[in-house]
Order: sequence, then C-alpha cells, then structure tokens
Amino acid sequence: MFEYFLRRLLTIVPTLVFVSMLIFGLQQLLPGDPAVVLAGEERDPAVVAFLRAKLHLDEPLPVRYAYWIGGVLQGDLGESIRNQMPVTDLILQKLPVTLQLAVMAMCVALLIGIPAGVVSAVGRGTAWDYAANLFALWGLSTPNFWLGILMILLFSVQLGWLPASGYESPFVDLRANLESMLMPAFVLGNAIAAVLMRHTRSSMLQVLGADYVRTARAKGLSERVVVLKHALRNALTPIITLGALELGTLLSGAVLTEQVFTIPGFGKLVVDAVFNRDYAVVQGVVMVTATTYIVLNLLADMAYFLVNPRLRT
Repeated sequence: MFEYFLRRLLTIVPTLVFVSMLIFGLQQLLPGDPAVVLAGEERDPAVVAFLRAKLHLDEPLPVRYAYWIGGVLQGDLGESIRNQMPVTDLILQKLPVTLQLAVMAMCVALLIGIPAGVVSAVGRGTAWDYAANLFALWGLSTPNFWLGILMILLFSVQLGWLPASGYESPFVDLRANLESMLMPAFVLGNAIAAVLMRHTRSSMLQVLGADYVRTARAKGLSERVVVLKHALRNALTPIITLGALELGTLLSGAVLTEQVFTIPGFGKLVVDAVFNRDYAVVQGVVMVTATTYIVLNLLADMAYFLVNPRLRT
C-alpha cells in the first residue's frame, strides 16, 4: 500500500508541471493587453511601456513562464493588476466562502443522493424506484440559475423566510450566515444529489446480485444488515471518486449560483478577473483549483483502502 501511494505522489509532480504550462499558455490566448487596460483611457505610450516592463509582458513566453512558476514554487502567485494585492491574499479571502458553500452543498447531496439511490436499488421496480428516478431526472435537467431564482421568489419574496442574496461571515453572525448560504447550498447540492443517486443505484444493483450478498441472506441476516453492511460498503467505491470530483468542481467556484445569490466566492473572483484581463488572478485561481482536484483524487484513493479491505492486499 505504501508503494502504491508513493507512486501516486510521484505522478502528481509531472501532472502539476503540465497543468501549470497549460494554464499559462492558454491564458496568453485571451484577447487584450493588461498593460493597456491598466493604463486607463489616456493610454500614454510611456505608461504602457513601463507597465509592460513591470509585468514582464515584453519578455518571451518561456521567460514569463519561468518568472511565474518560480514565484508559484515560493508560494507567490503574483499580484493583481486591478486590486494591487497579492493573488494569494485574494484567494485566501475568497476560499473560506467557497469552501463553506462547497461543504454545505456536498452534505446536501450526500444526505439526499445516497439514501435515494439505495432505496431505489432495493425497491427496484416499485413506486419508490420510480420516484427516485424522477427526482434524479428533475435534478439533472433543472438549471441551477433557474432553480435559484425560483427559490428566491418563494422563500425570500413570498414567504420572507430567507435573505434573497448577500453573505455574512459566520464569525460575525452565524445564524445570518447559515440563512444566506442555505438556498445556494441546496441549489448546488440538488444537481449533485441527482448524479450521486444514479451512480449509487447502479452500483448497488450490481452489488446486490453478487454471491456474497446471497450468502449473507442465506445465513439469515436481516435485510438491513445485508444492505447497509455488506452491499453499501462495497458499492461506495465508485461513489467516492465521483464525490471527490464533484467536491473539486464546487471548490473551483459555482459561477452562476454565486452570481444569482451574490456570494463573494471563487466564481465571482474569476469572472471579474477575466473581464479585467487580470491574468495573475486567473492563473492563480485555476492553479489552486487544479491542485485541489489532484489532492482530492489522492484522498479518494486513500479512502478506497478504508472502504474496501480487499484493496489492501
């Protein structure tokens, strides 16, 4: 097992190098010149030339990449040309907001998706199965922004139970924070719950037909023990990978949902940076997101060994 994880760790380094080159190269394809944008309406040639030299925009592409990756290795993701702030500080400001939203959305998805998938698989062909599949179809086909607007109209405008938009830090007012994050978390978790339900149902149907499940039933074990202890635990292996990928997607920023509910997270940060040609911010956020994906996949591999004892050999 140790050798397996060591090999996985060794693959992370070239993967991150390739991802960093891809991020930096594709970033240069964006139209516009940051120096011209930053120079203002007058666009004094001397100011533009000074800004291009300061930002190393007059250097060849490999040299600019070397400057950037050298700073990344030292924990310096550059400086925002719009806010005149280190990108690392901007990310640290937005990361707790997106992290809370992602964790709450994933909790909603897990609490709905996995039980619905188990019930659907156990009661295959029954009304519960059709109801769960109908929910999954609804969750997959409903746009997040449309569902968010409907929830605002119902729970904020009509009933007045929850705030329509905005964000409050949990360290300032925990109740206001939870109230402001409840609707966007449900909107994001609803779509992921539908995906988890479909995969859980498919995996459970495959496991319920295995020999060891029939043997457990032949021993006289209760259906609850057979389903939860013998079947579900082995069916969770593909769900772990899916959950890790979906969590990485949430941490990268749910742009539309954050825009609808005015949540100051990664999504809004990236959108503003793209419109302002703030290359350093875009590169920093995407690099952090890619690293998060890779780390979450590694953690998913580690969880396999805890869930499935057969993999330990």
